[in-house]
Amino acid sequence: MKKKQQKEPGNSGTRPFVLVKAFTVSSLIVMLTATIVIAALNAHWVRKILLEKSKEYNRLLVENLNHQIFLRFVWPVVFKHGEIKLREPDQYQLLDTVVKSTLHSFHVEMVNIYATDNIIAYSLDKAQIGKENVGGVHYEKAMKKKVTSKLVQQGNWIELTFWFPQETKIITFAPLMQEVQLTREKDRMVIGVIEIIRDVSDDYQEVFKLQGLIVVSCAIIMGILFLILRFVVKHGENIIERRAEERLKLEEKLRQAEHLSAIGEMTAGVSHEIRNPLGIIKSSAQLMKKKMAKWDPSSSIPGIIVEESTRLDRIITDFLDFAKPKIADLRPCCLEDIIEKNIAFLASSEEHKDIKIIRKYQGCPPDILGDPAMLYQAFLNIFLNAFQAMGQENGSITIATWHESGFVHASFSDTGPGIDEDVLKKIWTPFFTTKEMGTGLGLGIIKNIIQAHQGEINITNAEPCGTRVEIRLPAAPQNIQEF
Repeated sequence: MKKKQQKEPGNSGTRPFVLVKAFTVSSLIVMLTATIVIAALNAHWVRKILLEKSKEYNRLLVENLNHQIFLRFVWPVVFKHGEIKLREPDQYQLLDTVVKSTLHSFHVEMVNIYATDNIIAYSLDKAQIGKENVGGVHYEKAMKKKVTSKLVQQGNWIELTFWFPQETKIITFAPLMQEVQLTREKDRMVIGVIEIIRDVSDDYQEVFKLQGLIVVSCAIIMGILFLILRFVVKHGENIIERRAEERLKLEEKLRQAEHLSAIGEMTAGVSHEIRNPLGIIKSSAQLMKKKMAKWDPSSSIPGIIVEESTRLDRIITDFLDFAKPKIADLRPCCLEDIIEKNIAFLASSEEHKDIKIIRKYQGCPPDILGDPAMLYQAFLNIFLNAFQAMGQENGSITIATWHESGFVHASFSDTGPGIDEDVLKKIWTPFFTTKEMGTGLGLGIIKNIIQAHQGEINITNAEPCGTRVEIRLPAAPQNIQEF
């Protein structure tokens, strides 16, 4: 249940951001799709405009050709010969000269001139001359004085689907009109039909290139935006994950603090109520011991009561120290001097005379702001824990000190068996202990003392064996040290 409760805050914090990310990515995809569609529509509009311009261009060419044919061919031939006979080499050569000179440099691929009976009378391709009924519907419309144009594209199905055929031609049919009234008819007569075929493949290829350039440019821009967005989203996710983890840690610390506060209040109240009757029991047992010495010197019961009362008093003292730690009386002091006082006190004990103390001090460390009495108690507990871990065997404790910018470090490494990984995760839990007579508050008291000095404590397994306790305490400001 705890794991679920821990995950819910993180999920609730990241869920809105996930929705924002999904919405942003979706918007980017929609923008890219819309840009491609708009680019395709723009290219379609450009092609449509190009087609209209090509049709208009062909109409102008036809009008100019119509004028030149009538002025330079029809009128002189009719005036000189009375009728037009293109079978005559001279007449055909004259018409050919007029057509080619008129359409020179206008990129016209083919010109066909139909007679009124739908037979090709003139063509730039002489093989077409004489073909009948090839004009189709457009020829019929031209005979009715209508100008029509059509677009002819050639290529495979892929090229035609994506609008970039290999060849694109525009074909225009227009009536060949007489410009001067040669008969009594009031309306201008249609004396033939002109068919102009012009290749516009290059123009359409340019349109396709423009379309591709637009699409590629938009894709590149959207790709860059996507990369930027992904970087921002990833960075945002990392920030949110870190904040979620920090929030979970803070919530866990808050729950632990509330739990410890409740335990502390209860412990302080209970310990205070127990200490008074315990003192009475102890003093009564001492008095009984004196009286029993006269009547029954061999009786050990009063001594046991006194001894156990003393042990209970120490346990109550631990409870009170853990529940209501003292306020540190901070003053400049030397960390190594406090450690040396602990070593001097322990050296007088016969119980630990076989334990070797190895010093690895760094020269001239800066002073710290600390309470010597409280630090002495913390270091003493560390030493006693190390002695108990090594037992009666000939072991050693290595003490190292060093300093860095603004901090002084001290480490205590013993040669004991070390701590199991499962146990190592629980060592800071109040009342957790692996000792038969322990209260599980010793490390908690040490931690409270170090934290009261704005320091940090870390316990790990040393290599190749043993336990390592490292403490970091802030150095005293330089002006206080000089004072």
